[in-house]
Amino acid sequence: MSTLPTEFERTEIGEIQIAPEVIEVIAGLATVEVSGVAGMSGGFAGGFAELLGRKNMSKGVKVEVGQREAAVDVSVIIEYGHRIPDVASSIQQNVKRSIENMTGLTVVEVNVQVHDVQFKTAERIDDQTDLNPQRVK
Repeated sequence: MSTLPTEFERTEIGEIQIAPEVIEVIAGLATVEVSGVAGMSGGFAGGFAELLGRKNMSKGVKVEVGQREAAVDVSVIIEYGHRIPDVASSIQQNVKRSIENMTGLTVVEVNVQVHDVQFKTAERIDDQTDLNPQRVK
C-alpha cells in the first residue's frame, strides 16, 4: 500500500497529487452506498478508532496507487438475505465508477472480501424476546 501522495498530473502551474487516503475514502463511501452492505470490516485498528468516537471513512479499504492506476481491496459485512455475489459485483462496479469519475485514475481491480453476515437489529430483538421465559403473551 502506498502511503505517499503520488504524482498524478503536472500542469503548467504545478502538479496535482492525490493522497492514497483520498482514494480509500472514496472507495469506502462507494461501498456503503450499495444495497446489501451492512458495514465495513476494518479489523482491530478500525474497531479501536470507533471506540474512541472517530468515524473512519476508509475503514476496511486498502489501496495501491500508481501514476495512472489504482487497485482496491474492500472488506465488508453483508446484510442477511442478500445474494453475496450480486452485492460484491455491485460493490466492484460502484467503487470503480466512483474512483474513476472523481480522480481520473484507471481502476484495474476491486477485490471484495466478505468477512461477516449481519442480521437486522429488529429481528435480533424479536429473537431475544422470544427466548425470554418471563415474556407474557
